[in-house]
Amino acid sequence: MNLLFLMTDQHRVDTLGCYGNPHVATPNLDRLAATGTRFDRFYTPTAICTPARASLLTGQAPFRHRLLANYERNVGYLEDLREDAFTFPGALAERDYQLGLVGKWHVGTHRNAASYGFDGPDLPGWHNPVDHPDYAAYLKERGLPPYRISDSVRGTTPNGNPGNLLAARLHQPVEATFEHYLATRAIEQLERYAADGRPFFLATHFFGPHLPYLLPDAYFDRYDPDLVDLPASIAETFEGKPPVQRNYSAHWTFDTIPIEVTRKLIAVYWGYVTLIDEQIGRILTRLDELGLADDTSVFFTADHGEFTGAHRLHDKGPAMYEDIYRIPGIIRIPGEAPQVRQEFVSLTDCTATILDLAGCDTSPAVDSRSLVPLVRGEHPRWPAELLAEFHGHHFPYPQRMIRDERHKLIVNPESVNELYDLDTDPHELTNRYDHPELLPVRRRLMRRLYDLLRERGDNFYHWMTPMFDIGDLDYDPSLSSFEPEGTA
Repeated sequence: MNLLFLMTDQHRVDTLGCYGNPHVATPNLDRLAATGTRFDRFYTPTAICTPARASLLTGQAPFRHRLLANYERNVGYLEDLREDAFTFPGALAERDYQLGLVGKWHVGTHRNAASYGFDGPDLPGWHNPVDHPDYAAYLKERGLPPYRISDSVRGTTPNGNPGNLLAARLHQPVEATFEHYLATRAIEQLERYAADGRPFFLATHFFGPHLPYLLPDAYFDRYDPDLVDLPASIAETFEGKPPVQRNYSAHWTFDTIPIEVTRKLIAVYWGYVTLIDEQIGRILTRLDELGLADDTSVFFTADHGEFTGAHRLHDKGPAMYEDIYRIPGIIRIPGEAPQVRQEFVSLTDCTATILDLAGCDTSPAVDSRSLVPLVRGEHPRWPAELLAEFHGHHFPYPQRMIRDERHKLIVNPESVNELYDLDTDPHELTNRYDHPELLPVRRRLMRRLYDLLRERGDNFYHWMTPMFDIGDLDYDPSLSSFEPEGTA
């Protein structure tokens, strides 16, 4: 079985037609969903690039593999996986798979994709590396103009300086965009693998629609801002929330940007999604033309989501809202009927799924469960809740989250805890952690989170024991010793 893995970066699930957006053109991903399995409750293990991508590579939760932060904003954690860490490409190589990765790597600093056996250009960094020599050669070969932007969109930081770049016009035709370049290189790799005849795993990791949104006019102006319904959580007051969220809002300059500019930013983000969908369509079309579709399982997902103004925030950070933790997840296995699944599943589960489809042992991917039975329409026993974690970005900030069918509990040892009723408050505006009527829910989730963390070996549970009275957690003094998460 061949494997084609398509991945975006910082991608909101509600920007896709197949997930209900009535305005954004995503015909290629919609077609993939219509012929495969769309997971409606697909989540990232952590809403930050490097830890999430390391979880995909290893099948391990971040607390276990220890790559806990992006190297650009490392806060004292490890910067590369351990030499003896299990990774799925190693297992596939033992079964004579051709291995390719075109696009964003962002898993460690000293070892790149080639270190794990992947073919493809070495493209480091968090955003399109437009000064990369292979991209420059691609432009030169085709007589295309180099990267140039104008009309930058920024807010103003609390100290009066310009804020982070959020969007700009790109003065290149679509054929010169980094997204078109990545799809072209992926198609070339696909053609080489098809000619070889051995099974292959080919990943294409787009750097977008991560901000800043740098797009040609045709995509920058593709969508009328009047079509944009602002996120309901733009009404966020941060009352009863961890203060870090208000500080992050100021860092991302939300309140210094006119609301009509926020609408335009969201419309530009939609244009970025459409641009990437078109490039994914080129790859899928070539897969069909090469006669490979009947022998190739196709994945589409993202590493995490994006705020785009939700909760008066941009980017991602120490706020475990659905906007950045729920992500798209589509898998098409040849011969399996289209469907929509409601189980809680994770990006980390893709690891065991890849191994399963390749005929490999899935047990080394210790925090991963194969999704193959779900794609086949089966109904195995499945967890009724989802765990996620965060360790910091710019500064250490440990968090753990558990959510079930209706409620979400977030434990913030450095601040106030959060509890949301997603039925009555789907936009997570009201922290109900101290509401008496939800005390039984709070206690149940707290106990369940504690037990699951302890069972997994996540030492965060030691942080929980001294924080809560006997009413919240059955306190056991023998468990109160603190063990740090581990640093470099």
